[in-house]
Amino acid sequence: MDIDEVMRQFDEVERKLGSLVDQCKTLKARNAELTEKIEALEEELSKKTESENKYSEQKALIRSKIDGLLSKLDEFSMTSSDH
Repeated sequence: MDIDEVMRQFDEVERKLGSLVDQCKTLKARNAELTEKIEALEEELSKKTESENKYSEQKALIRSKIDGLLSKLDEFSMTSSDH
């Protein structure tokens, strides 16, 4: 193998290595973007879950108050019909 052939092979290896380095940088940047997006989506999901839990608590409280009012209404109608 002559020196020109060896130099061409080194150039080819250098070119491929440069391409791999560029690809690695691109993938790292994309990974960082996706990690940010995941964090944002997890935060959004957490807020929605919290909101849903609050809604369920409020619904249960309203249901409890309605049941209490209906019970009082039943008691009132029973005592009213006794007279």
